[in-house]
Amino acid sequence: MIYLDTSVALAHLLAEDRHPSDDLWAEVLVSSRLIEYELWTRLNARGLGPSHGDALRELLARLAMLDLSPVVLARATEPFPVPVRTLDAVHLASADFLRAQKQTVEIASYDARFLVAARKMGFVLARL
Repeated sequence: MIYLDTSVALAHLLAEDRHPSDDLWAEVLVSSRLIEYELWTRLNARGLGPSHGDALRELLARLAMLDLSPVVLARATEPFPVPVRTLDAVHLASADFLRAQKQTVEIASYDARFLVAARKMGFVLARL
């Protein structure tokens, strides 16, 4: 399974120069429910909610969502191998929770700081 970070979803929605291959969307994709709020906030901040809302809803429907459970949030408060931002801590804690459940998890992200933390935690990085 591939844990989808917000940076990849946003690149896909905005058709940025760097965006995931079509092959990614054939994989089993999972993310924290946090991604929904991050994506809507970013689209709305750019005034793109009306024009990109349907595409965002389609993308979210493709994802298995991991709720912000007390276990995940507790892990997010613990130390990470490198300093991380708050929302990254929640995403990394979510992926770590899946791994603790014996799931094989790859990380898909374009965020360099996020990827450093994921590597140091021993995650395999998805090919984008």
